[in-house]
Amino acid sequence: MNHPEIQASQVAGILTEALPYIRRFHGWTIVVKYGGAAMVDDTLKNTFARDLALMKLVGMNPVVVHGGGPQIGSLLEKLNIPTRFVDGMRVTDAATMDVVEMVLGGQVNQEIVALLNHHGGHAVGVTGKDGGLIRARRLKLTRPAAPELAAPEIIDIGHVGEVEAVDAKVLDTLMHAGFIPVIAPIGAGPDGESYNINADLVAGRLAEALEAEKLILLTNTPGILDGEGETLTGLSPEAVNDLIADGGITDGMLPKVRCALEAVAKGVASVQIIDGTIPHALLLEIFTDAGIGTQITGGHT
Repeated sequence: MNHPEIQASQVAGILTEALPYIRRFHGWTIVVKYGGAAMVDDTLKNTFARDLALMKLVGMNPVVVHGGGPQIGSLLEKLNIPTRFVDGMRVTDAATMDVVEMVLGGQVNQEIVALLNHHGGHAVGVTGKDGGLIRARRLKLTRPAAPELAAPEIIDIGHVGEVEAVDAKVLDTLMHAGFIPVIAPIGAGPDGESYNINADLVAGRLAEALEAEKLILLTNTPGILDGEGETLTGLSPEAVNDLIADGGITDGMLPKVRCALEAVAKGVASVQIIDGTIPHALLLEIFTDAGIGTQITGGHT
């Protein structure tokens, strides 16, 4: 049997717990990297949009950076454009880059914008090419020299880039006008050419440029785990580097962790790596005492 007074008491407790965090983060910028299962499950997509809208309504300044690898792969397959990966990165020729721009700058970006607007978020979609937001350069992979080679092997994987510089004026303008910026991780090179950039790296560099209080990376895992599978949190950069050296952080988590370390080194107060498959993961992380996932702090709070 449901007792209304018990339910009301629970709601009141939740709101009371959230109040100090609402006060603390009022006016602060929080950059969220949106990807993984949270982008493809309809329930998670809607709870994410409601969370962002609520964050904005209580005075925070959320900024969204999204990925879209599975959607890109799906369209390439439909168009019979072959896909090849080198060291986990998609080799991106001109035809593939056209698809990347179509999917990230068009389909995925506008779907997120529409969903946020539907839930009262007042979002605007941009790519890193808009307003000179992200200046990019071509990323070239370097592999150690093989015994028969005199020098390391340099591999050109096409229109895959890295962030050279960020000019966040367009985002400042949007945020001050009350909008939630939604950013596709595409940058412009020196001659105007387009580059596809890892969304985690873009989120980290934007968090630095915007002097964000938090960078939140949504993943499909609970965060950094110890040997028993328990989530580690409250980690310093030194503790994280020890885990890397000991082999405790490997594979797909490494790029996210390195992005987090660079962000806190450049002044972002904390980075959270959280499980985006949990409904309302953002609210649980930001508005509750326990939080979820792994927090890495740089000692700036």
